[in-house]
Amino acid sequence: MKYRSRSAVRLLRPCSNASLIGAAVLALAACNEMATLPVSAGTGPHPTLPPPQQTLIPTVHIAPANGWPSGAAPQAAAGMRVTAFARSLGHPRWLLVLPNGDVLVAETNAPSKPEDAKGIKGWVMGLVMERAGATVPSANRITLLRDTDGDGVADLSSVLLQGLNSPFGMALVGDTLYVADSDAVLRFPYVSGDTRITAPGVRLVDLPAGPINHHWTKNLIASKDGSKLYVTVGSNSNVAERGMAAEVERAAIWEVDIRSGSHRIFASGLRNPNGLAWEPHSGELWTVVNERDELGSDLVPDYLTSVRDGGFYGWPYSYYGQHVDARVMPQRPDLVAQAITPDYALGPHTASLGLASSAGTTLPAVFANGMFIGQHGSWNRRPHSGYKVIFVPFENGKPSGAPIDVLTGFLSEEGNAYGRPVGVALDRQGALLVADDVGNVIWRVSAQ
Repeated sequence: MKYRSRSAVRLLRPCSNASLIGAAVLALAACNEMATLPVSAGTGPHPTLPPPQQTLIPTVHIAPANGWPSGAAPQAAAGMRVTAFARSLGHPRWLLVLPNGDVLVAETNAPSKPEDAKGIKGWVMGLVMERAGATVPSANRITLLRDTDGDGVADLSSVLLQGLNSPFGMALVGDTLYVADSDAVLRFPYVSGDTRITAPGVRLVDLPAGPINHHWTKNLIASKDGSKLYVTVGSNSNVAERGMAAEVERAAIWEVDIRSGSHRIFASGLRNPNGLAWEPHSGELWTVVNERDELGSDLVPDYLTSVRDGGFYGWPYSYYGQHVDARVMPQRPDLVAQAITPDYALGPHTASLGLASSAGTTLPAVFANGMFIGQHGSWNRRPHSGYKVIFVPFENGKPSGAPIDVLTGFLSEEGNAYGRPVGVALDRQGALLVADDVGNVIWRVSAQ
């Protein structure tokens, strides 16, 4: 990997390596700030929220992306085992299991965002993303994986769709496959058993994009009756530093009518919602949200929450309910007063992305009722947080206890990333599939 200057290298290395005065000033601004609380303090229904800690430049603590050594794998919780369902994929991020058991994988990465990398901050963030393995070219395809003999390993791989624009979320409704590109929802005809779709996609609805498109990942899920799609649209900045005109209809979940393509804002104030799941007992829509950066290693926790129709969740004016973010100007106390407190904190900077209900799992009984969550891992926290898959138990439709580690071991003892978990889904046998976009693997967690 090449850097533009030695100062940039020093910024991204451990603090002790910064010897030049100018580089040392920058490094100290980023490296002196450390978490004073464990991740567990920022987890659960009532997280600890200490005062904000702002530095001259953001805390930058990267887990360099190295990939898995030969024969290595993450560690599954007791009573389970992990195997590779598929390898040698191109930055796999999201999963959809079809009714016939076929598994769709979005092999994808960010689209071109020329206006998002301007200035010193944009340049530094580009270096951060490169070191974290997040700048590989997007394959722009959806691959179909099939386990024809039921042994837990895909033995057929076929490119189902290609030539897409940073695809992410997928949903099947009847004989139509919906795909959320970074700038639109497309629909394609699908027949059970298809291994390739050659028909062109039909644009159902445009999504906010453009030359910044800061949070580009767009996920979707269908309503139970198949009449609506719910689509996540992340913010175009950290805390609206580009102005609210750049945030129109962003930081929100859209409700899209499948027949007409018309849409409305279902919920707002959600900085970067990603995973979506229906809770089977209450029937409520749930999401995981990546909260804001640059307030210190202990703030702000990402979260899991039910999504209320018409609800406002604070961004950018407040976090975790009605905790005001003083960086945002002008303030909107009227909106802060309406901000809904999320149901469950997932720890600061864990980058919680994947979400799947455990309904139908064949994993041990402790996982029978709750949500699996893929935590991609931090860059803005010292020490690291995330880099694992967790399970949040539910009771009566709500989170009911401490999270349980499901899949760990994605970081080496030196702090390098063997892999980074993203999307999670249950396969037709009730095992858990995990997309690893640094390891380029789909892991399968099953009962022993």
